[in-house]
Amino acid sequence: MVIPLSYSFRNLWTRRLTTVLTASGMAMVVFVFAATLMLAEGLQKTLIATGSPDNVVVIRKGSVSEVQSGVERNQASIVESQPEIAIGSNGRQLLAKELVVLINLPKRDSNKPSNVVIRGVGEESLLLRPQVRLVQGRMPRPGSAEVVAGMNIAKRFKGGGLGETLRFGMRTWTVVGIFDAGATGFSSEIWGDVDQLMQAFRRPVYSSVVFKLRDTGQFQALKERIESDPRLTLEAKRETRYYEDQSEAMATFLRIMGLALTIIFSLGAVIGAMITMYAAVANRITEIGTLRALGFTRTSILIAFVCEALFLGLLGGVVGMVCASFMQLITISTMNWQSFAELAFSFTLTPSIIGKGLLFSLIMGLVGGVLPAFRAANMKIVDALRAS
Repeated sequence: MVIPLSYSFRNLWTRRLTTVLTASGMAMVVFVFAATLMLAEGLQKTLIATGSPDNVVVIRKGSVSEVQSGVERNQASIVESQPEIAIGSNGRQLLAKELVVLINLPKRDSNKPSNVVIRGVGEESLLLRPQVRLVQGRMPRPGSAEVVAGMNIAKRFKGGGLGETLRFGMRTWTVVGIFDAGATGFSSEIWGDVDQLMQAFRRPVYSSVVFKLRDTGQFQALKERIESDPRLTLEAKRETRYYEDQSEAMATFLRIMGLALTIIFSLGAVIGAMITMYAAVANRITEIGTLRALGFTRTSILIAFVCEALFLGLLGGVVGMVCASFMQLITISTMNWQSFAELAFSFTLTPSIIGKGLLFSLIMGLVGGVLPAFRAANMKIVDALRAS
């Protein structure tokens, strides 16, 4: 004979105060667990969304990012001659030779300096990134000391707003436009004319060559040709893969840190659940004896108490996930360890994170409730009834 699930529900409701306190502890642990996973997911999503699967990034072999890369002009010309490069509606190749450098800018709110990416772009750069939209002003004129800033730069850094000026590369640059690249890394960059920026920073080489493929299926053959060409010391990556690699180290660190914090906090939550369940058993010794006398088996009582602990964990998990979902409204910024530049991104909640959070809460409930459940199941009928 099986004890109905409503029995477990009712017991939790009867002990409302202890149920709420224990579930709150579990909810806090699930919140920390989910928030850390959302942080890592938001970072990866932002960087991966920055790239396009049709685009290819060519950088120097061994370089981790464009900041560390150097592509000589003659090498860029060889890459430019590849037949797999797509042609735009204007009859020109969809290819851009770009420069990426870092500068230090003070933040508007704290005046603290932080690294910002300056990207030297060509005429085709905007066509290669359809996610980038100019929302205010205009694009820089070629040959001028003008730049456009991403939305995150305009909001967060001094001198990044429309009409303001920035001082770097021994020159003063005017912000003539603001662009929105959505939830991508480009929103945290400043773009200007590549030739002017190379002169300003005295850089004789490009950082990367970016182009769109005529047919994405031709990527592997193109990659092998570029990387085996003795004249080139370059490697080719799909743009999505390049930005995925950019997020790998930081996302892994965040997940390990979150797991460590969660394990520490979960010890307290599990102990709290265990105390709650032991108290539930101690207060219901006579009730357990009566259930045994009515014919309920030890297994039925064991299952009933385990279910009660699982309900407790699930309640904490649901509350924790609801609280964590509000973190999606927050945008934070941190330094990307691969490029050493500041990157703004939002917490991202996915079905996978919801599943992991709820599973983790159920595990906490199970671990906290299994010993008290065994104690309840192993009580002798006579001893339990005498306790009254």
